[in-house]
Amino acid sequence: MNILIWNVHGPWTTAFVTGRHRYLLPTLSGRGPWGQGRPTTWEWPADAIEVTPERLADTDVDVVVVQRLEEIALTARWLRRTPGRGVAAVYLEHTAPRGPAATSRHPMADRDDLTLVHVTAFNALMWDAGRTPTAVVEPGIADPGHRYTGELPAAAVVVNEPLRRHRITGTDLLPGLSRAAPLDVFGAGTGGLGERLGCETRIRGLGALPPQRMHAELARRRIYLHPARWTSLDLALIEAMQLGMPVVALATTEAPAAVAPAAGLCATDPGRLTRALAELVADPERARAHGAAARAHALRRYGLRRFLRDWDVLLERVVADHRSRRPRVDRRRDTHLRVVRPAVEPRR
Repeated sequence: MNILIWNVHGPWTTAFVTGRHRYLLPTLSGRGPWGQGRPTTWEWPADAIEVTPERLADTDVDVVVVQRLEEIALTARWLRRTPGRGVAAVYLEHTAPRGPAATSRHPMADRDDLTLVHVTAFNALMWDAGRTPTAVVEPGIADPGHRYTGELPAAAVVVNEPLRRHRITGTDLLPGLSRAAPLDVFGAGTGGLGERLGCETRIRGLGALPPQRMHAELARRRIYLHPARWTSLDLALIEAMQLGMPVVALATTEAPAAVAPAAGLCATDPGRLTRALAELVADPERARAHGAAARAHALRRYGLRRFLRDWDVLLERVVADHRSRRPRVDRRRDTHLRVVRPAVEPRR
């Protein structure tokens, strides 16, 4: 199958392109958000191919995976086929709604020509999609290996732009949590974070690291801390669990489903999180036991094989449904007749 997809979320796309298909990545001379092509920091297979807009019009595409609204117009212009009508399409939603959670209408609501795919059941629950067919395919990652040492009595946090995103990522909670354990914060925009929060001796911003180095550094910390209030399921959380790290997490969005009880603690009370951090820092053997449970759970639920299988099932159904309901001309009235298909649920 030939799949047109933009490189939007690097870790997610890295897992997706390891499947058995051919992945076409729009590429512009200046790169940028609409034509990044292949990344320079990840090792991708040869079947992930860079394609210029000029070549796309003459390229056979079976399905397009849309992740941003602007990609619909770009696909129509570059491929000369409208997603959902001229070519099979899914709209992949990575995030939870930012507006009123229970009443936010998704931009793809009430469409019968594509499938809306969510990365978590929580996101699917909160977005109002109307009658648009929906599916949930949970993330999956390649196993980074059981690399946990926990040699440093500190908690690791991974977050991008913590000062700009602030309450969304739980940045305001970090000073209080740092009283229980030093916090080493990785990710873009973390430089000078401790100084900005008035905790320069307890919070260190260590910046963004290449994946392999990031895994090694995370595994040296005793605990993984996930303080986000309102994000989707961060792949860094899954990576930390597969590395064998125990987890202390704020129980919001998908985190309660993602973090098994034996993996550490998932709670909405910052006081409980603070106490858990202190206890695990002081008890390396207990931390190691929680980390082993976290790894076993994450491998079962968020393994790469399951992820790719679920996407294969979904995309095969979407392409088959598109081919069976291509608009056909009613010569009497010159109108387009379409068949509305039910929602597709991937296999578990």
